[in-house]
Amino acid sequence: MKRLAERELNAGGRAASAGVRTEASSHEAHPRALAPANLVLTVLLSVIGAIVGIHMVVSLGITPSTSLVGALAAMALARVPLKAFREFRSPHAQNLAQTSISSATFGAANSLFLPIGIPFLFGLPEMVAPMLIGVSLAMLLDGWLLYRLFGSEIFPARNPWPLGVAAAEAIKAGDSGGRDGRLLLGGLAVGVVGSICALPMAAFGVALIGGLAAMTAFGVGLLVKSYALSYLNIDLARQYIPHGLMMGAGVTALMQVTFLVFKRSSPSPRSDVTEEPVAPVGRTLRFGAIGYLLIMVVLALATGVYMGMSLGMLAFFVLYGAFAAFVHEIIVGIAAMHAGWFPAFAVALITLLVGILLGLPPQALVVLAGFSAATGPAFADMGYDLKAGYLLRGEGADRAFEREGRLQQTIAGMVGFGVAIVVVALTYQTFFSNGQTAPINAAYVAAIKAGISGDTARNLLVWAIPGALLQLVGGSRRQLGVLLATGLLIGNPLAGWMVAAGLATRLLAAKVGKASGKSLEVFAGGVIAGDALHGFVHGLYATTRK
Repeated sequence: MKRLAERELNAGGRAASAGVRTEASSHEAHPRALAPANLVLTVLLSVIGAIVGIHMVVSLGITPSTSLVGALAAMALARVPLKAFREFRSPHAQNLAQTSISSATFGAANSLFLPIGIPFLFGLPEMVAPMLIGVSLAMLLDGWLLYRLFGSEIFPARNPWPLGVAAAEAIKAGDSGGRDGRLLLGGLAVGVVGSICALPMAAFGVALIGGLAAMTAFGVGLLVKSYALSYLNIDLARQYIPHGLMMGAGVTALMQVTFLVFKRSSPSPRSDVTEEPVAPVGRTLRFGAIGYLLIMVVLALATGVYMGMSLGMLAFFVLYGAFAAFVHEIIVGIAAMHAGWFPAFAVALITLLVGILLGLPPQALVVLAGFSAATGPAFADMGYDLKAGYLLRGEGADRAFEREGRLQQTIAGMVGFGVAIVVVALTYQTFFSNGQTAPINAAYVAAIKAGISGDTARNLLVWAIPGALLQLVGGSRRQLGVLLATGLLIGNPLAGWMVAAGLATRLLAAKVGKASGKSLEVFAGGVIAGDALHGFVHGLYATTRK
């Protein structure tokens, strides 16, 4: 009891002000992901999430955030007056449910179904099965790497991870209610109403809690891309300016990551002991690099592309594919961490364009495009889920509980990924026989068939320079180059204006002084959750009508 009292005292006011987070100090054990009740729920939710994700990426070209759906399902079961459902009263059990369905949704749609559609659409159906094996391995490696990197200086737990904040605030409000509950419901209503009016409310919510410099760069990119053609008569996409900027910023971001790894090779004491990964960063990155290399070897052999290459070309293909996957993962993770949006499709297209420029044969480019597209989404989504858990567990106040919670969440995520693999393996032939693939696959196939011109190559290289410089100026904390390029690649005018509105609201609230940072965070979480919930319901309704 004395030790428990001391631990609660050390948590101080942080735990007391965090609602359900005080539970982190009094729990002896975190709910187990493989406990029978949790496992049954996570499997059922994962099946639903995987099916919905595939349907929506086929029909609408997007993947919904289903985290809130999983949390709401667990909350609903918690209110059933039966002993079997008592465990779901724990916000940490609800966190496991939202982790599994979210992993299954993004995993099935973005990491599996989308990549295997590329060889099918290119006219190489014999590559689909081996591609599914390769991208499944890449997805599992993605999730495991984020588990080990979360809380490091590369991907700090304290950074926004906006969708994770939204999920955590929804779970806390459902558990404790009160003023925060009312704030969250208000934000939820604003998000739903705005989404019904076709406004990207998630962009508004993200701007309330994201880094100020990063969100400014993101918003500028969104607006410049949207109006450059109309007002400046410059077609940024046609000249591959956003792609070049992202190339330079992405490579520079990887260099900054490398610098951080070497900088922390001999750990120094920190006042913020809650910010730590579960394993040394350097070891994790080395393991990831080896893992990507091995997966590329498996893909090269299983798809048969090695037969059309010399030994030197094959070695180059494997090395470039592994390097591209690593860069893609870092870029997507950084964008997701700061902006809540990640340009996975666009970054995979950049990887493909560079592969064309380097003279890789068409069959190898098909494999490269699929592998690159598979890496990143699962990584980013796991970051959102671990952020939600981090907030619910008291932001690391109990280090042992935090580490155990991350492990259980990762197991729940792996259950979701496993279900996604099974669902995609059982359903992809039905979709393909009806000519249904993800819309972005047509762009990849068209790029492979068309090749790349000298002007395009020059534009990519020229615009890589300012992208690299901007990333250097902003540093690893602000990520200005990556976020500006992300906005330029997405180019949504409404999203740009919603980011601007969110930043203006944030600055006005700080000036007036009537809203604390915590209040804004809760309200923003509601806005993001409301936008995601309406998007899920609307997308589900649209797909079931077809």
